[in-house]
Amino acid sequence: MVELTRDVVLEALGRVRGPDLDRSIVELKMVSDIFISDGKVYFSINVPAERAQELEPLRQAAERTVKALPGVKGAVVSLTAERKQGAAPPPPRPSAAAPAHSHGHAPAPSGPQRSKAGVPGIEAIIAVASGKGGVGKSTTAVNLALALKANGLRVGILDADVYGPSMPRLLGITGRPQQIENRIIVPMENFGIKVMSMGFLVDEGTAMIWRGPMVQSALMQMLREVAWGDLDVLVVDMPPGTGDAQLTMAQQVPLSGAVVVSTPQDLALIDARKGLNMFNKVEVPVLGIVENMSYFIAPDTGNRYDIFGHGGARAEAEKIGVPFLGEVPLTISIREHSDDGTPIVVAEPEGPQANVYRSIAEKVWAEVKARSGRAAPTIVFE
Repeated sequence: MVELTRDVVLEALGRVRGPDLDRSIVELKMVSDIFISDGKVYFSINVPAERAQELEPLRQAAERTVKALPGVKGAVVSLTAERKQGAAPPPPRPSAAAPAHSHGHAPAPSGPQRSKAGVPGIEAIIAVASGKGGVGKSTTAVNLALALKANGLRVGILDADVYGPSMPRLLGITGRPQQIENRIIVPMENFGIKVMSMGFLVDEGTAMIWRGPMVQSALMQMLREVAWGDLDVLVVDMPPGTGDAQLTMAQQVPLSGAVVVSTPQDLALIDARKGLNMFNKVEVPVLGIVENMSYFIAPDTGNRYDIFGHGGARAEAEKIGVPFLGEVPLTISIREHSDDGTPIVVAEPEGPQANVYRSIAEKVWAEVKARSGRAAPTIVFE
């Protein structure tokens, strides 16, 4: 059997004619970087933004061609469009992932957010972000999602960190999601919440070497081509920093707001400010700041230690005028349960740490409802 390589895929795609029917999509340099993992092939086709819908048959032809290759278990092919500076973005394609209901809508904030297509069935989308890595953002995101579920909401979580997905391990989920008709993916599920992550599609040790357009395409596919069903809230675990993935989510998704995670020390707060500034520039409301690793309680003596300082995030929230959502302590139990795939909110639902997350969840949801109540009339998908 011929080894499945990038060159083999390119040779096959050389038989797929481009939109001019004269040369192939390879000759026209329309094919992005090709990523192969566990028999699955991932790539995108760059097309003019105004012709994206018209050229959907081209994408389907490329997908069929690659799937027909020996050794290919599946193919993920997306259309992308690189816009010139200052060009208006094309409207995102509505998802057929879930049946539309009159109560399934995304709040319609004022300003540029009105032009962003919501996801049918999802009422609110909340981003959990940080200015830098290593502050416990993913742990905060998963426990926030589970706390929202414990507070009675229908919840999903999207792992938007393509390069370092954490949700499969944090939620103890293994296996691959199923794909149904129209390329729609059935999300994985555990502890009563629906989950989608690139970590379900590639092996844990695989290095994702993707350029910006591929990351953007993968994020939109995981958001809009997944059968989320009816959800009160989708929590998005953003990658750290302020790069392509963050801007894609902020600019193309009607986010109800963002939760920013930081540790107390000055260095982390400097980076957190960058994240806050990014959301302000794209007019995504900041729902509040969480101070993670706020203090340490020694398990043997009960003594408290402010290892990273204390109160910096609260002071920053007061300074810039956004809500302070709460302090999450640095404890061994949070780390151990995260590593075991049973986050603290489900492992110790009546414990003090779970109560902290549930309190944060209550404040976050209250902010979402208050802001959606002040917004323009909501968009209803008939």
